[in-house]
Amino acid sequence: MNTLEQIRAKLQVYPMEVTFPDIRRWQHGNTGVDYVHAFDSGVAGPHVMIMALTHGNEVSGAIAVDKLLRGGLHLLKGRVTLGFANVEAYHRFDSKNPDASRFIDEDLNRVWSAARLDSHDDTLELRRARELRPIIDSVDFLLDLHSMHEEAPPLLLSGPLQKGIRFAAEIGIPEHVIVDAGHPNGKRMRDYGGFGDAASPKNALLIESGQHFSLQSQGVALDAALRFLIKTGVVAATKLDNFLMQGELLTQHFFQVTQPVVADTTDFEFTQDFRGLELIKHAGSVIARDGEREISTPYDNCVIIMPSLRHVAPGVTVMRLAKVLDDHLIVRTQNAT
Repeated sequence: MNTLEQIRAKLQVYPMEVTFPDIRRWQHGNTGVDYVHAFDSGVAGPHVMIMALTHGNEVSGAIAVDKLLRGGLHLLKGRVTLGFANVEAYHRFDSKNPDASRFIDEDLNRVWSAARLDSHDDTLELRRARELRPIIDSVDFLLDLHSMHEEAPPLLLSGPLQKGIRFAAEIGIPEHVIVDAGHPNGKRMRDYGGFGDAASPKNALLIESGQHFSLQSQGVALDAALRFLIKTGVVAATKLDNFLMQGELLTQHFFQVTQPVVADTTDFEFTQDFRGLELIKHAGSVIARDGEREISTPYDNCVIIMPSLRHVAPGVTVMRLAKVLDDHLIVRTQNAT
């Protein structure tokens, strides 16, 4: 059986291409919650929030929010809140063990249900979520900035509802949009409360900007944040044009996640070096083994979404399987055996 140490020894080591900002300067904000800052235009409009560091090692979001705070915002209407979520995990980041500071006690992006938040459970992440909860309860539009374990094209996660899919299309980037219901082991922030209610006008998106420590991921995160502010109407495009990434927007392509693949053991292996967005042509192709269990594609043209073994453990989602929702998608194709 593979031990966690053996699995991690086989994982690719990515270079640190970015500088981690010192966010301690932002500890004392104006919201009553540490590391959360609000800007109010004084004109009626939506409450818009951009959140970074839901996971403590996902630095691209922290870079984007740090730049927005340093640059200041000139609002047309409404209110904008900028926050850093799991700051304790971020402060413990160690470049020699870069995956360890994703969280401390538990994944902060799996606790966003009333049952967990109102429970008697006590973890560092739950305490932080409870601090953030009153602010998030008042938010109309949320963008949660994330990045990925492995090098792969950026993804926008819309959630399963039509309002989220429409919102993703309005933002217009990145090229690939994932329509999904989240994870079986807990609710994400982007699905919390009204964000996950089809009858609510509230809406949220989650962006996976690329590999955690890449320059490209840093640029994608800031670009997504700026486009989000423009599309929600709180900031004029002319105020941000100089900071947007150049180039034409690509046609977006949508994937419907049909199921997560959850590890039963730590003895989990992929049959190939999957990184994400691989299209497996034939149903029944073996793509992974979990101990003695073979995992096969359930249908033709199955797309692998965000495969990673960096936090493999029983009950952890190690990849998701998806169907293509349009007819013109160009993805990397591999034939699994």
